[in-house]
Amino acid sequence: MKSDAEIREAVLGRWNSLTKPPRSLGRLEELVLQYALARGTEMPAIERKAMYIFCGDHGVTSEGVSAYPSEVTAQMVLNFLSGGAAVSVLCRHYGIEPVIVDAGVAGDPAPGVVNRKIAGGTRNFCTGPAMTRAEAEAAIEAGRALAAEAAGRFDVAGTGEMGIGNTTSASALLCAFARIPASEATGRGAGLDDDGIRRKADAIERALALHRPDPGDPVGVLASLGGFEIAMMAGFHLGSAAHRLPVVVDGFISGAAAMAALTIDPGIRPFLFFSHLSAERGHARLLEHARAEPILDLEMRLGEGSAAAIAIGLIETALALYRDMATFSSACISGRKEE
Repeated sequence: MKSDAEIREAVLGRWNSLTKPPRSLGRLEELVLQYALARGTEMPAIERKAMYIFCGDHGVTSEGVSAYPSEVTAQMVLNFLSGGAAVSVLCRHYGIEPVIVDAGVAGDPAPGVVNRKIAGGTRNFCTGPAMTRAEAEAAIEAGRALAAEAAGRFDVAGTGEMGIGNTTSASALLCAFARIPASEATGRGAGLDDDGIRRKADAIERALALHRPDPGDPVGVLASLGGFEIAMMAGFHLGSAAHRLPVVVDGFISGAAAMAALTIDPGIRPFLFFSHLSAERGHARLLEHARAEPILDLEMRLGEGSAAAIAIGLIETALALYRDMATFSSACISGRKEE
């Protein structure tokens, strides 16, 4: 395998040989370079694509932090499986294989899910830890194992999620890792009104005061404030990097998982593509803390993996340009005049 320096030189050289002005495709050129470096080849391609949608319930919903009841998590799992969700439509459109993972949904696993259930939902983190440390570690390891399997099947994977209450967990994690107040990290989630946002921020502040999370202990932070699907996504991000599988991170909740994974191992950064800037309050601060530049800004805040699917399509488009455009030489076009 060529070194990173050799791959970088080859990719930049090919971009500059194509029938266009230098750097005229902007960030599309950067995406190809990052993808090539992640895959370890100067002529990468995307043929097999997956969207891993991690699902779990959250005990903190008992604090009135969500506009929807907890049973919607399991109902949305069925919607994913039947192909009726927004991310399902996007996956069909872009030729992405959806993989629905039950990380901790209340009730029996639905037929068709990948069952990695740790428990039937986390506990209310306002009154105690969301999960035990052993449960957090088990979720992370399950994510690593899923990534190892994915690396043998796919060229790229997106990470999405579903879990009523999980924006509360993601906001709490942002507060813990970035040391910001709940007021700066708490948004509307699935559609809270102003009173709901205040309840949500109050729940997060109480949880932070109770647990006093130490960002130097990211597994402990996940155990105190996280969700099973968030911890499992963090493990997936870690495992994917170990197997050179590029991962496209969706939005706020997937970003919280990536933030936790980056705290555990900063070396995984080159393998993570951050799909978009979510309209959810706190996501801009999360991206800033993670030193991540989003690919898109479409004012979306759906989650599920929806923006990750669109970003995978954009990376695929960039690769098509890189691989299939003519060079100045092959097209018999004069190159740029020297000054």
